[in-house]
Formats: sequence, C-alpha cells, structure tokens
Amino acid sequence: MVKQLEHYQSNSREETVTIAENFAKTLQKGDIVCLYGGLGAGKTAFVSGVAKGLGYQGYTSSPTFTLMNEYIAALPIYHFDVYRIAGSDEMEAVGIDDYLFGDGVCLIEWPDKIADLLPEAVIRVEILKSSTDENQRTITIERERGS
Repeated sequence: MVKQLEHYQSNSREETVTIAENFAKTLQKGDIVCLYGGLGAGKTAFVSGVAKGLGYQGYTSSPTFTLMNEYIAALPIYHFDVYRIAGSDEMEAVGIDDYLFGDGVCLIEWPDKIADLLPEAVIRVEILKSSTDENQRTITIERERGS
C-alpha cells in the first residue's frame, strides 16, 4: 500500500466546504473518514461539504449530543461525533459496526477515542487552524492506495 497525501489551504468556511464537496466525489460505499482537529477547527464544516458533494440538500450539524446524524444522499452518510463518549464499549453497545461495515460512508469526529474499533484502511482528514488567522485552515487528506 502506498500513502497518498493531498494538502489544501482554506481561507474561509465556504472554501472548506468546497474542498470537502470535491473530496466527496471520490468516496465510495464503505469508506470511513476520520476527522482530526481541535475544537472549532472546521470538522463539521467539512462534513457539510461532503454531504453537499454527495447530493444532500439539507442542514447538517454536529452530533455532539446525539452521537450520530444520518443523512440520506447518493450514499448514506453516517456522521459520528464521539467527543463525549467514555470509550469504545459505549460505541459497540450502539452497534457502530453496522455503520462502519454498512452501505454508506462514515465520517467520524474524534476517532482516536474509538481507534481500536476502526479498520486499518481509513481515510484521515486533518484540519489545522492557523495560529495567526482565525479563518485559515490547512487540510491534509491521507489515503492508502494499492501499489
């Protein structure tokens, strides 16, 4: 397997959404996208762009208190925010495997909390907020491709 890295600069929420919308066009059934970045980095804005790119026309929001939002699009979208969970056992109890190995695309915020439940082949999206410009982000997408 060869790691493929893509780097983007975003100067606004709208640019982040556009980057994610284009990224969404590369997603396939069963893809798991792990979103890394601190609070307020733009993970949920990225999810909004993915949803838009997959044809979802509605409003998207962070499932911080509901654990998962599902959006019906060209591919079903399962958006998880596991920031508030105690550990992997809690996610197993809600049946996360049904989503991880289901018919849609999983987008997971704070995936480190459930790393032991995730397969090795995930797409990593890291969003870093600039320390000097509140609106600027560096977005890195890492995928593994067959050699």
